[in-house]
Amino acid sequence: MNIFEKILENPKNFSVVKKLFYAALVVIILIEIAVSLLHLSHGHFSFDALPGFGSIYGFVSCVIIIVVSKFIGHLWLMKKEGYYD
Repeated sequence: MNIFEKILENPKNFSVVKKLFYAALVVIILIEIAVSLLHLSHGHFSFDALPGFGSIYGFVSCVIIIVVSKFIGHLWLMKKEGYYD
């Protein structure tokens, strides 16, 4: 058992780690908004200038990948329970 499994086994530690990840996500979004508002980076397209666009786009893309993968898995990859009998 590695160190991460030992830390995350305890529900109290797991909630602390989860809160740290959420805090990191908020900090990343705030930094992206600050960079966008201060015009420190210039996008190639008009929607690149929207505050938080990269974070929102990345989140939506990941959700779409997960939903499509589950759909394909249920539709095509999964077999009935007695398929191999």
